[in-house]
Amino acid sequence: MIDLNLPKYNFKLIRKDGKIKIWDEFRQKFVILTPEEWVRQNFLTFLTKEKHYPKGLVKLEHALKLNGLSKRCDALIYGKNGKPVMIIEFKKPDVKITQEVFNQIGRYNWVMKVPYLIISNGLVHYFVKVDFKRQTFSFEEDILDYSLLEY
Repeated sequence: MIDLNLPKYNFKLIRKDGKIKIWDEFRQKFVILTPEEWVRQNFLTFLTKEKHYPKGLVKLEHALKLNGLSKRCDALIYGKNGKPVMIIEFKKPDVKITQEVFNQIGRYNWVMKVPYLIISNGLVHYFVKVDFKRQTFSFEEDILDYSLLEY
């Protein structure tokens, strides 16, 4: 797999049914290793190890309804109060992060109304803080440690 703009981590990999699978600490099972899954596993490991996000407050593939359509956000982070505080959208490394990707996560947040958004293709990461009172958003330079999230 491609080197990402993240610290290097060791993952448990197996080959089963002709496919390489990676152990997913969050779902507690092996999943097929795709380029997007590689980004997801590395990025979420970064959040838990370097930024102290509790594993138990990370939910993958969160289903939501958007204009009557079923959608899924790649990851949802919960606050200690049990409410969602962050949506994360992952793309494979060769996918450019375009306005359409921001529109996608924005549509998800129209439903979820969380104060933080992250988009990453493993090479480029965007951390966005949403201020609903002022109806503004800002791109933050660094991804906040979990203890610094405001919600």
